[in-house]
Amino acid sequence: MNTRTILLAGGVGSRLNILVRLRAKPAVPFGGIYRIIDFTLSNIANSGLTNVAVLTQYKPLSLMDHIGDGSAWDLSGRTRKVKILPPKTGEKDWDWYKGTADAVRQNLDFVTGDPSCDTILIVSGDHVYSMDYRSLIDFHKRHGAKVTIAMIKISPEEAFNFGMGVVDNQNRIVAWEEKPKKATSDLASMGIYVFDKEYLVRMMRMTKEGDFGQHIIPKAMKEGVVYAYPFKGYWRDVGTLQAYCDANIDMLSPKETSLDPWAWKTKTNVFAENLSYDRPPTRVLPGARLVRSSISPGCVIEGHVERSVLSPGVIVEKGAVILDSVIMHDTVVRKGSSVGRCIIDKKVVVGRNSSLGMGDSSIKNAEFPEQLNSGLTLVGKQAIIPESVRIGTNCIIHPFTTKVDFKGIVVADGMTVKVLESSE
Repeated sequence: MNTRTILLAGGVGSRLNILVRLRAKPAVPFGGIYRIIDFTLSNIANSGLTNVAVLTQYKPLSLMDHIGDGSAWDLSGRTRKVKILPPKTGEKDWDWYKGTADAVRQNLDFVTGDPSCDTILIVSGDHVYSMDYRSLIDFHKRHGAKVTIAMIKISPEEAFNFGMGVVDNQNRIVAWEEKPKKATSDLASMGIYVFDKEYLVRMMRMTKEGDFGQHIIPKAMKEGVVYAYPFKGYWRDVGTLQAYCDANIDMLSPKETSLDPWAWKTKTNVFAENLSYDRPPTRVLPGARLVRSSISPGCVIEGHVERSVLSPGVIVEKGAVILDSVIMHDTVVRKGSSVGRCIIDKKVVVGRNSSLGMGDSSIKNAEFPEQLNSGLTLVGKQAIIPESVRIGTNCIIHPFTTKVDFKGIVVADGMTVKVLESSE
């Protein structure tokens, strides 16, 4: 297939709060054993695309370690390759990407590097979905399009997060609104584009604007060459904490939601954990209770886990209860503790007889009311929760907090615990 692929993976993803304090958004763990970027990389590999550039920027090290040489997705070899491309260096500093289009513009040498290539596929590394890009590319060529955008129907209240398009009976986009307050259409851009290569090169050279949705697509529409490819499968932008949690829980009911990484043939790099050993099988000890949950290798379960997703190495001790939560690698929930509607990052220790995520969900987080307002509680990497602490809803516990950072045994709804300067 004469197509080169550009995977955009440099966004900050600030709405995921402390989950992206130490890593890039596409590197955030998902669904137990995966990372968010695994879905796009697997789509690329499963579509037979073999020449990929991954454009990184914000805190890229864990993402680069995870991708490696691409062999986990069969993207390594004489005719298969993954190139990781950071921003270019300027005279004084890094010339940071100023948007999706600017990122591509800085890497036009990849676009033009193969004379036999006639189309460029541009995808994002922070969405959860399964798509055969070959159908999208065939649609693009059949319609003689210069630009094709994969689009999906959404509810009107979600429109302010997306580029929204109006199409005619030939699926040509005739009107476009970028993140409107009130949309006139229910078709949202999935952030997946196919460009005619020569057209993309010309647009990049004749413009200086930074973003596809805001700048490039409206310009292309004036020439009447932009088409919408309708997509009807599962797709979710996991750019908010609630969407991220919901997508993880969706995975527990694949027949209802159709989110099924196994059926999708989603691959991951199992060697990226830098462990000197393989994870042992899951151990479910006498007295444990599991209800509609995903439990990864290396977990030891002696308590109650329900409607939750546990990454490798999680330990749930006797009498501990986990409900409606996402728990990442090597976290330990001690005896008698309860965890409800929480997202807990890697290597956290929840002390005995503690309670997390119980309270009045209507009280928003005081510092980030737009990000934590639905009753979730967020615990950062390697935090240590003391024994017998009560942590409410819409709370944030920062990475690396310890006993000395807690002012008492109660963290009220909507409050945040940070590492004290004296303990850093």
